[in-house]
Amino acid sequence: MDLSSLKPAEGSIKTRKRVGRGQGSTRGGTATRGHKGQKSRSGYSRKAGFEGGQMPLYRRVPKFGFKNINRVEYQGVNIDIIQALVDNKGITVFTKDIFIENGIAHKNDLIKILGRGELKAKVEIHAHAFTATAQKAIEAAGGVATKL
Repeated sequence: MDLSSLKPAEGSIKTRKRVGRGQGSTRGGTATRGHKGQKSRSGYSRKAGFEGGQMPLYRRVPKFGFKNINRVEYQGVNIDIIQALVDNKGITVFTKDIFIENGIAHKNDLIKILGRGELKAKVEIHAHAFTATAQKAIEAAGGVATKL
């Protein structure tokens, strides 16, 4: 086998339909667009969501609620996940980098420690926010909760 004998798999390459290239091509004249009308013209494009003049879905359905532009989005990390990391990997100091390394958070996330689960180990946690129950659980186990 050499490079000159290489060919694509049988049936994997289809020839492009060349339209509007004269009457002898079988696709001249109207070039498969039919006769007259808006769709036969060049530059035609239908608006996304257009339903033939019927009131489109995006206008029939009512709007509700609002999006708070000042909302701060946190990546929640529960205490039971921290306890599992202590048990499995022996980590006692938790920083943002540790959470990123273990796939719990991404580099741009703000981290909030939540109170689900039970913490038995003495740990030092550096995070952007803590719930009241999480803070109590960390301090009850003899750990330190530091806000970034």
